[in-house]
Amino acid sequence: MMNKMQRGLGRGLDALFSPGGGNEEDQPQVISVPVKKISPNQFQPRRIFHDEALNELASSIEQYGILQPIVLRKALNGYELVAGERRWRASKLAGMDNIPAIIKEYTDSEMIEIALIENIQREDLNAIEEALAYRRLMDELSLTQEEVGRKVGRSRSLVANMVRLLNLHPKVQEYVSRGTLSMGQARPLLALETGDLQIEAAEIIIEEDLSARGAEELVRRYSELPKQAKAQTKSTEEKGIFVVEAGDRLKLLLGTQVKIKPGKLKSKIEIEFYSPEDFERIVEVLSGTQPPEIPKSHGKFVI
Repeated sequence: MMNKMQRGLGRGLDALFSPGGGNEEDQPQVISVPVKKISPNQFQPRRIFHDEALNELASSIEQYGILQPIVLRKALNGYELVAGERRWRASKLAGMDNIPAIIKEYTDSEMIEIALIENIQREDLNAIEEALAYRRLMDELSLTQEEVGRKVGRSRSLVANMVRLLNLHPKVQEYVSRGTLSMGQARPLLALETGDLQIEAAEIIIEEDLSARGAEELVRRYSELPKQAKAQTKSTEEKGIFVVEAGDRLKLLLGTQVKIKPGKLKSKIEIEFYSPEDFERIVEVLSGTQPPEIPKSHGKFVI
């Protein structure tokens, strides 16, 4: 059975489900199965079913019926879907009591392969769903990336690149699942050391609509930041005491609260004032020149 299954997988879904290609007595029989007796495929890699597309399919089913039977296997309390989950879901939306189906015997490992291949051939999976399916094939069937590639008609390198997407921060994976980030935009983010950096860079890519090449350049710049920060850590610690001392000196000089905020890319000095006259006094102390227009309320300014 497994050898036959593997040969079928190599030829695609048609070889698995089509009635042609054998003796007449071997042809699968289409029967009518109650919709409520069917449970979803527990190995279904697809996690997102768009309501709009399902409603369109349901309308088509109401008008034309089911043109292609779904495939089921027997379960303890009814049947389990092997292939055709969109048709089954849409049939429920259309209010159908029964659905045409073919009943076949499959092992769990075969169910995983069929569910994955059905979605890949019909381009129903987003990149993260496809990556998770590859990982599941590798983990549960003890397959190598090359063996997975042969089964689903993909190159080993493509399978490897897809699986690597699972190393992205979950929030970035969500962007990819929703289509907010493409695989080409997301893949460079793997070079960043932390999830926080991946998220920050991903949001810049989305906001500025960067191309894959632009994403690579952004990540290159981000990758240099930790090295610079590490090189500056020792000197920053050594200078920390001097920053505190400088703040105290400015407080004495200006007669007001002063905050020095060092940063990786830029730093700030915040000087508080409490009235227009106070603002004018501080400006005169700092510059010794005619102050700018005096603000109408108290606050703070930053240099």
